[in-house]
Amino acid sequence: MKKLLLASLFILGFFTVNAQNVTLNVNLKPIQTLVVNNAQKIVNLTYTTADDYKNGVSSTNTDHLNIYSTGGFQVKVKSANATLQNGAKTIDANTIQIKATAGSNAVNGAQYSQNVQLSNNETTLVTSTKGGVDKKISIEYKGAGADTYIDNYVPGQNPTVYTTELTYTIVSQ
Repeated sequence: MKKLLLASLFILGFFTVNAQNVTLNVNLKPIQTLVVNNAQKIVNLTYTTADDYKNGVSSTNTDHLNIYSTGGFQVKVKSANATLQNGAKTIDANTIQIKATAGSNAVNGAQYSQNVQLSNNETTLVTSTKGGVDKKISIEYKGAGADTYIDNYVPGQNPTVYTTELTYTIVSQ
């Protein structure tokens, strides 16, 4: 009996279970995308009356920017130049103000900058400590009043158009 028991233990010793461990990593990399609404890629501030020159004009672009971010982010804007150009004539970019507000699918807890002067240096418009999917930001562009542009019409041009390119960027925070 002793031999049978010893033989059984000896045989069982060969059938021990070997366990193996596996390390599973979930690697999350930051993703930020910003898309300008295709229907709003050209923004016009049109002065047609004396009141427009006196009070300024604005263009509100609802859901102008669409955001996807895996975490906190900042949205920034800058002008290609410090001035808007029409041939040899210019108007200062900082006479245009930009106001960011929550769009139809707002970023929870975001902070929106009001009345930012356009510049050829990046200026922060929106800051959020949380990410989001398909979040919308509305942008209002406002041109100067107080007859700021009264001497910028060029005879023979109807209308006289001053142009610059704006660049919106999103960065993780």
